[in-house]
Amino acid sequence: MAGILIIAHAPLASALKEFARHVYGEVPNRLVAVDVMAHEDAKLTLDKVTQLAQTVNSENGLLVLTDIMGATPANVASRLAHQPQFKGRVRVIAGVNLPMLMRAISYRTDSLDMAMQKAMHGGQQGIIPIGHMGVAVENPTNEQVASKE
Repeated sequence: MAGILIIAHAPLASALKEFARHVYGEVPNRLVAVDVMAHEDAKLTLDKVTQLAQTVNSENGLLVLTDIMGATPANVASRLAHQPQFKGRVRVIAGVNLPMLMRAISYRTDSLDMAMQKAMHGGQQGIIPIGHMGVAVENPTNEQVASKE
């Protein structure tokens, strides 16, 4: 069973972990979360994350879920994935959401790559419009969206 490590801007990681506790009645085994505080030193974050990752890593590897590509949590996750002690058995997905987390938990007994694919698919499938079924929805152009920002 793959370990799951959530690394995200505070308080998202802890909130996602608490969501898992709510759904499953307890925090699933081998699931940990690290909230990254604003202006936190990336080296200190990497040290903290590495220690936690070692506690939940397994022979099936480690799946890391992070919030936004290019930000400190994702950069730390990427550095973690390349550390030699994990022997290439770390997969990182950016864009974490609740459906992604549920899929990661549900499929982490599969191979690491299959669990990653299932988690990504769950995250993508969990993004749907609500309340617009059967109603024509305007599809604004990029220029219209940019002009309103």
